[in-house]
Amino acid sequence: MSNYEKEIAELADVVKANGSPWDAISPEYAARMRIQNRFKTGLDIARYTASIMRRDMAEYDADSSQYTQSLGCWHGFIGQQKMIAIKKHHGTTKKRYLYLSGWMVAALRSEFGPLPDQSMHEKTSVSSLIEELYTFLRQADARELGGLFRQLDAAREAGDAATEKETQYAIDSFETHVVPIVADIDAGFGNAEATYLLAKKMIEAGACCIQIENQVSDEKQCGHQDGKVTVPHEDFIAKLRAVRYAFLELGVDDGVIVARTDSLGAGLTKQIAVTNKPGDLGDKYNSFLDGEYVESAADIQNGDVVVKADGKLLKPRRLASGLFQFKPGTGADRCVLDCITSLQNGADLLWIETEKPHVGQIGAMVDRIREVIPNAKLVYNNSPSFNWTLNFRQQVYDAWAEEGKDVSAYDRDSLMSVDYDQTELAAAADDRIRTFQADAAREAGIFHHLITLPTYHTAALSTDNLAKGYFGEEGMLAYVAGVQRKEIRQSIACVKHQNMAGSDMGDDHKEYFSGEAALKASGKDNTMNQFS
Repeated sequence: MSNYEKEIAELADVVKANGSPWDAISPEYAARMRIQNRFKTGLDIARYTASIMRRDMAEYDADSSQYTQSLGCWHGFIGQQKMIAIKKHHGTTKKRYLYLSGWMVAALRSEFGPLPDQSMHEKTSVSSLIEELYTFLRQADARELGGLFRQLDAAREAGDAATEKETQYAIDSFETHVVPIVADIDAGFGNAEATYLLAKKMIEAGACCIQIENQVSDEKQCGHQDGKVTVPHEDFIAKLRAVRYAFLELGVDDGVIVARTDSLGAGLTKQIAVTNKPGDLGDKYNSFLDGEYVESAADIQNGDVVVKADGKLLKPRRLASGLFQFKPGTGADRCVLDCITSLQNGADLLWIETEKPHVGQIGAMVDRIREVIPNAKLVYNNSPSFNWTLNFRQQVYDAWAEEGKDVSAYDRDSLMSVDYDQTELAAAADDRIRTFQADAAREAGIFHHLITLPTYHTAALSTDNLAKGYFGEEGMLAYVAGVQRKEIRQSIACVKHQNMAGSDMGDDHKEYFSGEAALKASGKDNTMNQFS
């Protein structure tokens, strides 16, 4: 007996036990609705997806070619369409996740309107987006299964036993669109208690993985902008613990925490760390402070702060903003210390925010981290903030120059020019971009590759192309040739937008509830039939 048949049999017993009042209830219809709604709560999703991530992490530890990927999304529909496309083109959702970007929440989801990535948006909009994403992913399950159920009914009606058996197998082996979401909690939106409360909301919505950064909450900046301010390690560790407690309280014991360090590009701190003895964590943090040693009280001005460091009195460099400055060139060392400390205090994965995509740079830091924690692994932001074309053309240029290859035909500062698009150098750079994720997974310990803002940019690009043609000489042809015809040729499910929005599922339910009296939308006059 198949799982589908077992579900029907179980519900048949329930219906029978309730007698004649339930005579009109079809056990098979009830079974279908139950199968279409596999996940009843966000915590069901969080527990299920956490186990997926833990399995994937173990497989990566055994084989670095088994890295994972995701794309950032700012609406449930966008996340849904990604997973539908992944299943269509690749046959499985394995090792493909979704990323929830705080940047896109701020820019696209705040009631204040578009905001920069500075944690000024409503913090509950983050958990709301997680819930929305999973609502759409669950709807994708229900829609696809609904199609299989209708196919099963048609096979039975036609007496096609082979198709009936094949369809029943497809139902039993159905792979859900529900996948892990790596969810951005920024710097925690306040103190450790605020972090804990928001983490709970995110986990209850379905998050199995929460990413938190070591910036100051009320000074938070986008990781690729200037002016970033970090916190002492003990402050960050308290927030890591807060997230872990939230996971444990809600029964998601294997929830995943990603500790992000912005220290590579952060030259400022708001606090001098508390230290109790030389060499402790606070002392290590303070050792990176820029400043000058003083000999006596006469060297101290009104308002100056002085700390003891290396047995001497150090006056840290303090800016007009009240912030303290780190020594130039210490970013990589601070990143390594941040990462080791985070993994030693409950984090599962690391995120090092860099200023460029360079396997050698990332790998050098990971090698140092792995001297202490051998299985350290990263989540990496393949950011649209990088000019990938220019960066990789320059990397190839520099490599060729070092090898002694003639690069006189190229101007390093102008390599973005379209004049270079068809050159040998451009082809070599594109090949490096193509293999970057596999190379970085192998050589730099990157377990998960993501693009934070892809659909922000694709929405802008596609809208620009449509607007240019539609409001120009192409008129309606801009939409037909540029959108609808491509949807048809590429079998994009959304060409039947009524079906995608749930019309056929609604018809199924009408039949379940009202039988032959059901008034359906999917009759012969439905214009969606033009796309059959």
